[in-house]
Amino acid sequence: MAIDSEDEFTDVYRAHYEDVLRFVRRRAHPTHVDDIVGETFLAAWRRRGELPEDPRPWLFGTARNTLLYAHRGQRRQTAVAVRVMEHGGDDSYDGTAASDDRMDLVAAWRQLSATDQEVLALHVWEGLTDREAATVLGCSRAAYTMRLSRSRRRLAKLFGPTGQATSAPALTR
Repeated sequence: MAIDSEDEFTDVYRAHYEDVLRFVRRRAHPTHVDDIVGETFLAAWRRRGELPEDPRPWLFGTARNTLLYAHRGQRRQTAVAVRVMEHGGDDSYDGTAASDDRMDLVAAWRQLSATDQEVLALHVWEGLTDREAATVLGCSRAAYTMRLSRSRRRLAKLFGPTGQATSAPALTR
């Protein structure tokens, strides 16, 4: 799907902006959302002659890569802050949250690895097909399907003792 004009790109932008925005909002700090969405569409503009026929999975994959790049930068900044803290900073802040004895879906979700969360989110929140989600992650459809199955099992294991795992229909879709 080669885009030859600004009007054609505007049509793609309008058709997919809300989806990309929701995708990024679920994964990024609110202060970074606009920058990441902007970088995603800037990449799409630069590669407009190479966009696939259905650009939505490609846009999600690009947004995901932009997010990963931003997270790496954030981890570097955190590492610097930790080093500064070790050398005379105020250590009165305790970033650990009080744990709740009750296991619910949110707590189970938070215990999942970032990889499991991403695999499940592409399926449940974004509503992507296995093939589209595999495109976002840069793997084969079979590999994505296997990852999805394993992620579901891990979530069910964390959430299962309450007997509520089977009451989450969106995960069994």
